[in-house]
Amino acid sequence: MIVATAVACAAGAALPQAAWADPTPPRKSLEEVHQEVEALYRKAESATDAYNAADEQSRLQEKNVGDLTKRVSVAEERVQELKDRVGALARIQYRTGGLAPSTQLFLARSPEEFLASLDTTRRGQDATRRLLTETESAKAELEKYVKAADERWKRLKGERKKKEDAKKEIEARLDAARKLESRLEETERERLRKLEEEKARQAQQQWLASDALKGVSLKDAGTATTEGRRAVEFATAQIGKNYVWGAVGPDTYDCSGLTSRAWATAGRGIPRTSQEQWRQLPKVDVKDMRPGDLIIYFSDASHVAMYVGDGMMVHAPRPGRQVTMAGAGSMPILGVVRPTG
Repeated sequence: MIVATAVACAAGAALPQAAWADPTPPRKSLEEVHQEVEALYRKAESATDAYNAADEQSRLQEKNVGDLTKRVSVAEERVQELKDRVGALARIQYRTGGLAPSTQLFLARSPEEFLASLDTTRRGQDATRRLLTETESAKAELEKYVKAADERWKRLKGERKKKEDAKKEIEARLDAARKLESRLEETERERLRKLEEEKARQAQQQWLASDALKGVSLKDAGTATTEGRRAVEFATAQIGKNYVWGAVGPDTYDCSGLTSRAWATAGRGIPRTSQEQWRQLPKVDVKDMRPGDLIIYFSDASHVAMYVGDGMMVHAPRPGRQVTMAGAGSMPILGVVRPTG
C-alpha cells in the first residue's frame, strides 16, 4: 500500500499543473448555442418527414396486406370448392360411366340406351375437364395473391423499420437540443429566443429586398381561391397550438401536418409530408404566390408553411414552439407549390 501510494504521488508530481485543471469545456457563446440548437432541430425535422413518409406507407401497406389476405382466403375457398366438385363428379362417373364403351354396348338393353349413356359419359367428361381447367386457374390466382401478399408484407416490415429508425433519430436529436437548452440560465433562454426572432426578422428584411421580389407588391398579390381562403382560415385558427412531431391535429401539429390538414379541411387532399408536397404539387414562382400556397423551405424540403398574404406565412415551427405567423422569407425558401390550379 505504501509503495502504491508513493508511486501515485510521484506520478501526480510529474504531471504538469494543467492536467489537474477543471476538465469542463469552455462555455459556448449564445450564437454558437443558437446554431447548434437550430441544426439539431433541423435534423429532427428532416427525420420527422422521413417518419411521416414511412408512417403513411405503412398504413398503405397494411391496407394492401389486409385486402390481399381477404383475396387469398376467398381464393382458397374457391379452390377447395372446385376440388370437392371434381371429386364428386369423378365418383359419379366411376359409378355410372366408368365402363368402356364396348362393355356399355354389351350390357345395354337397346342401342338407344347405349347412345344415351355414351352421351352422358361424354358430357360428364367435358364437365370434368372444365372443372379441372377452372381449378387450375383458381390455383394460379391463389398463388398470385399469396405471392403478392408476401411481397406486401416484406414492404410493410421495411416501412416499419424505416419508421422506427426515424423515430429513434428524432428522439435523439430532440433530446440533445433539450439538454443543450437546459444548460442555459432563464435569462439566457430568453435571450436565445430573442436572438432567434432577430435572425428571422433580418432574413425577412433581406428577402423583401431581394431580386426575387423586385418590382413586386405583395399587397397586390394574386387573390386566393375559395379553397385557398378556407385553408388559410383553418391554418390561422390553429395559432397557439403546440408543435408535436408526427401530429396532424386537432390539438397539435407538425409543419406538414398543419398544411395537409388545412387543405383537407378546404376539400382538397394533398400529400402528407413537405417533401412529397414539394415533389407532387404544381410549382409557382415566388413572386406569383397567393394566399393558400405552400412555401417549401431548406434544400431538403424539410419544412413547409402556408402563405397568408402580405409577405407573411403561418406554420408550426419546431418542438417547444406553437403554431404562429411569421415572415415568409424568415427561412431559406426552396420554392412554392399550389394545391389548386
